[in-house]
Amino acid sequence: MASAPASASASASGSSGFAYAPAPESRSVVDIAPSYGLFIDGEFTDAADGRVFKTVSPATEEVLSEVARAGAEDVDRAVRAARKAFAKWSALPGSERAKYLFRIARIIQERSRELAVLETLDNGKPIRETRDHDLPLVAAHFFYYAGWADKLSHAGLGPDPRPLGVAGQVIPWNFPLLMLAWKIAPALAAGNTVVLKPAETTPLSALFFADVCRQAGLPRGVVNIVPGYGDAGAALVEHEGVDKVAFTGSTAVGKAIARQVAGTRKKLTLELGGKGANIVFDDAPVDQAVEGIVTGIFFNQGQVCCAGSRLLVQESVQEEFLDALKRRLSTLRLGDPLDKNTDIGAINSAEQLARIEALAETGEAEGAERWSPACELPSTGYWFAPTLFTGVTQAHTIARDEIFGPVLSVLTFRTPAEAVAKANNSQYGLSAGIWSEKGSRILAVADKLRAGVVWANTFNKLDPTSPFGGYKESGYGREGGRHGLEAYLAPSSPEGER
Repeated sequence: MASAPASASASASGSSGFAYAPAPESRSVVDIAPSYGLFIDGEFTDAADGRVFKTVSPATEEVLSEVARAGAEDVDRAVRAARKAFAKWSALPGSERAKYLFRIARIIQERSRELAVLETLDNGKPIRETRDHDLPLVAAHFFYYAGWADKLSHAGLGPDPRPLGVAGQVIPWNFPLLMLAWKIAPALAAGNTVVLKPAETTPLSALFFADVCRQAGLPRGVVNIVPGYGDAGAALVEHEGVDKVAFTGSTAVGKAIARQVAGTRKKLTLELGGKGANIVFDDAPVDQAVEGIVTGIFFNQGQVCCAGSRLLVQESVQEEFLDALKRRLSTLRLGDPLDKNTDIGAINSAEQLARIEALAETGEAEGAERWSPACELPSTGYWFAPTLFTGVTQAHTIARDEIFGPVLSVLTFRTPAEAVAKANNSQYGLSAGIWSEKGSRILAVADKLRAGVVWANTFNKLDPTSPFGGYKESGYGREGGRHGLEAYLAPSSPEGER
């Protein structure tokens, strides 16, 4: 398809006769201040040592704002504020806590356009995704857990489960506001207070959420936001005043956190890396499966822990399926993330782009065949064309390591047993997809896959009522659904004990 310069199609042919004019979302709906402080005890405040850092738009490399950088002293202040607030917050009836969560959910809905544009500017993902996926799910999580707040005794976790105390939460940059909702909503519903550290490349939506909390009248100290780098995250995890640690991010950091928490009383949930397998059988509906593969690996530029980054296609339909997949990739539009026509946005940071490029070069060096559609990349910002590798074996680095980018590795199989063996041949176990017209085959294969989430004839469909989490090096514990409450509650103690 031909395209407008602002949102370049991956196809250079323009043979279809259809043209896409730019449809930019207005930046004027969001007012980004020149600087932001830490959010501690209901107030924005400078870092104790005065340090700041800049947050940059991945699509343009422009500086969006300057943000206070939290250190150990700031984390200590935030934990103390959360501890002080815990006594009153946990003593509130669940129905009262629910009112605050409902207010937050409604305010997020009211401000969804503003927050979607903010997220796109700070993260680089297309506005279609932040507007139609992220923000509706953020509000849905707060609505859902608001409903649980006065029903905790019916969650199957004992007759009178109690909150743990202060939750220290560290979230990644790929879904900044959604990961915040996944963690804060169940923690507050259960009666805990929170200190959250957003990723250093995407701090703005968390700070805007702090304003949402003030708008909702949330008591001071119940939610605290401490933007910073890894040292702030480490200080939060290690703080003796933290009762519960929740981390989403890389497996390497998750392992380090597990070592730090080992031997302490702290509860821990980890949602780490993935190398999801998308299995396409010979009876799969080709067009539907192609759309699912595209969603599985190119949604959010492949920067998704549960991305379907390994395509296992049955050998008898490999040629037909890859031809259809390449045709579809040639219609994807890469460019301005604020353009509503854009399919592929910017990579989140220069560091992440360098990692993707290095792993793609490794794939070529190891003998896999690389293919990308004709695609002109913008001259500024961090960009990587949608890419697939064929001739991949299980020995290739790109079939084993999480690339966290828009790169698909294609392997083949002959029998269902071989598909299962190859899908499970990974240190990860977060997600998988199965494409077939036979329900019996889907159920039989799904039962054998060691993955926390298995999608059937779809991919990347998430819901606040459903648990999400992994096996093996993809972490442990579940977020979402009734299961997501368990990580923030302890069984009731004998009378008089706490």
